[in-house]
Amino acid sequence: MAGMGKRMRPHTLTIPKPLIPVAGKPIVQRLVEDITKVCGEKVEQIAFIIGPTFGKETEAQLLKIAESQGAKGSIWYQEVAHGTAHAIMCAEPVITGKTVVAFADTLFKADFKMDTSQEGVIWVQKIEDPSQFGVVKLDSNNVITDFVEKPKDFVSDLAIIGIYYFKDGDYLRSELKYLVDNDIREKGEIQLTNALENMKKKGTKFVPGKVTEWLDCGNKDATVYTNQRVLEFEKGSENLRHSSVIIENSTIIEPCFLGENVKIVNSVIGPHVSVGKGTNVENSVIRNTIIQNNSKVIWANIVNSMIGNNAEVHGKAMDLSVGDFNSYS
Repeated sequence: MAGMGKRMRPHTLTIPKPLIPVAGKPIVQRLVEDITKVCGEKVEQIAFIIGPTFGKETEAQLLKIAESQGAKGSIWYQEVAHGTAHAIMCAEPVITGKTVVAFADTLFKADFKMDTSQEGVIWVQKIEDPSQFGVVKLDSNNVITDFVEKPKDFVSDLAIIGIYYFKDGDYLRSELKYLVDNDIREKGEIQLTNALENMKKKGTKFVPGKVTEWLDCGNKDATVYTNQRVLEFEKGSENLRHSSVIIENSTIIEPCFLGENVKIVNSVIGPHVSVGKGTNVENSVIRNTIIQNNSKVIWANIVNSMIGNNAEVHGKAMDLSVGDFNSYS
């Protein structure tokens, strides 16, 4: 999760993209919980690879996420962005044994346990336009034959979603180390897919792991849609409304998330709205939107929007992306 999250600005100017909340919980926390759930056995260590400027508060939050899963947490830094293989190798000392690698701008829904007896599992999803993703090709035995990074011409519609299982983490580490030590690049970066290709050529059999639903959090619209889908998954859960919420003369159209000390007055909220702790909404209509912590929304008609922390919005119908500590009238 070391990237700058440029496609999510202004929201990533003050916090890393994977800590942006979806249905009241940071993206990376949801990802860690979901992976831990499908592993089918105890996760001993969770290593977070981050940028050097994320700060101690962020690091403490990440370690707490690992602790919540009964795992030891560790923090590693990618000082310069040289690609996915280089990023993973920043945590070189902990790449050992059964290993899952995940990129923290994706969520998924899956109803299975990971088959840890396989040599390698690459999780994929069938999509209409695979040109912006790495894709895989399969043979008749459902074994992966090719990895292609962002193909210009169609070769497959099975996109790699950014979650990988390796039975032998030490072997993965040696292949990544070879690429980094020799500065072997493709399209300007040291790519994980090159390590996968080398392992495949040496006999490693990779099989696809297919998820029920893949949810991208790469930009504002995708994250708002992911918030919508997660709220639908959790519809009816007691965790979606904190006991301290105050609602006066308002209608809540479920599913919505309402955090600690949220106050809703003379408003219609929902469906698919997440409101972070300490936020006040008055005389407004809000649909399909994420509002973060300690913000104020007054006399507004808002849809398909993201509003950051400590922000203020006053009075217009709009499609917004308002960053932290901003005011919009």
